[in-house]
Amino acid sequence: MSEAPVEQSGGQPRQMEELSLQEAIPRVGVVLAAGRSERLGELTGGGSKALVRLGGLSLVERAVRLLLRSGLERVLVVVGYHAGPVAAVVGRLAPGRVRAVHAKEWEAGNGASLAAVESAVAGERLFALVTADHAFEQGALDSLLQAGEPAVLVDLHPDQEAWLEGTRVRIHESMAVAFGKELEEPAIDCGAFVLPRSVFEFQRQAAAGGDHSLAGAVTKLAEAGALRAIPLRHGCWWQDIDTPRDLHLARVGLRRSLVRDSDGPVARYLNRPLSTRISAALAPLRLSPDLVSAIAFALTLIAAWMLHAGRGLAGGLLVQAGSVVDGIDGELARVQIRAGPAGAMLDGVLDRLGDTAIVAGLAVWALRGGHSAALVVVMAVAATAGALLSMATKDRAAALGLPPAPERAIGFLLGGRDGRLLLAAVLAIAGWPLVALAAIVVTSALSLTVRLFFLRRSSLALTR
Repeated sequence: MSEAPVEQSGGQPRQMEELSLQEAIPRVGVVLAAGRSERLGELTGGGSKALVRLGGLSLVERAVRLLLRSGLERVLVVVGYHAGPVAAVVGRLAPGRVRAVHAKEWEAGNGASLAAVESAVAGERLFALVTADHAFEQGALDSLLQAGEPAVLVDLHPDQEAWLEGTRVRIHESMAVAFGKELEEPAIDCGAFVLPRSVFEFQRQAAAGGDHSLAGAVTKLAEAGALRAIPLRHGCWWQDIDTPRDLHLARVGLRRSLVRDSDGPVARYLNRPLSTRISAALAPLRLSPDLVSAIAFALTLIAAWMLHAGRGLAGGLLVQAGSVVDGIDGELARVQIRAGPAGAMLDGVLDRLGDTAIVAGLAVWALRGGHSAALVVVMAVAATAGALLSMATKDRAAALGLPPAPERAIGFLLGGRDGRLLLAAVLAIAGWPLVALAAIVVTSALSLTVRLFFLRRSSLALTR
């Protein structure tokens, strides 16, 4: 276990005693939402920028949800400017786990906002801290919170615009040793920290020297050699929001972050360009992702009914529409920071039922077209098995801790759900139900074979 400093005695830092895993992971989060942003004034109308909305959530609610979803037990939100409206929003978020703390001297700087929670975190060895005007995708803070010691999240490869605006971080042997806008270092901090109680003493030292900023406090902490730099996960989205342009970039970046690295060509180039824009438009309505899952399932059932009746054009279009809508539930869950195992389980079950219904609809249509009953039954069973095994093998591999197969590459075989549904849609529109079943069987078999080969090789490599 790494060691990290705790509160000082006589101004000299001393080292923490070795912590248990439970003690080393923060239980409490702090959101600094006390400041005023004149550069966002045209959007806030003079109000707090913590209430500016992104993806249907105010920035302060987004920060609180992020911390709670990351596993923290409770969150303190520091309010100052327009404290009443911000505190009112905070008061509606997870009562009993989230509360507002007023910073009387918030105008001095965000270091004074940090000082306002000293007594509230007195019983904690470590606590997490984020600023409300820094937005992240769900899961972005996981590596920081699991560091087990005081740490700062850093972007090692920011774009030029973010670098010019950001607070740069000097890193030596994985430790942050200096912060400042005047530095020429390539890394910048992301406005997210895990801090020890000693930071409050460092804050007082910085304030005594006339620096009332959070950067001043963490700089003192870093100079004591007590702050590890945790790199932001590659491809992970975040945005510092200080201007209307920043908010625009945040909206674009949030939408683009919904594309998964594992997405195959159908999802990446056909479905996501549609679904992410629909998700962005629906986000302000704050629809339940489970409701969207049910809507996608209903579309699939209607499509199956159309196919069974031999209405290939309507059925095929509805199959593809259901495929697009099926992506929206997960996207909304991530936009609203609500993604969790319960929603994923419901979505998975409905997807499997929907796949079975589509295959059944194609099979009945093929039977009505005069094809051999035995052949249609065999193809329908094989297509259903392929659809079910596709998800089962991925879930089993994850449960066994095996390295994931290259799903993005496998996606080019069209054996994933997006590919299967596109094949079903196109071939249904063409009026070829039996060919659609055959295509599903072949692509599912190829994808399953490649996945099993890769997983088998990975499993053998781990046992050597």
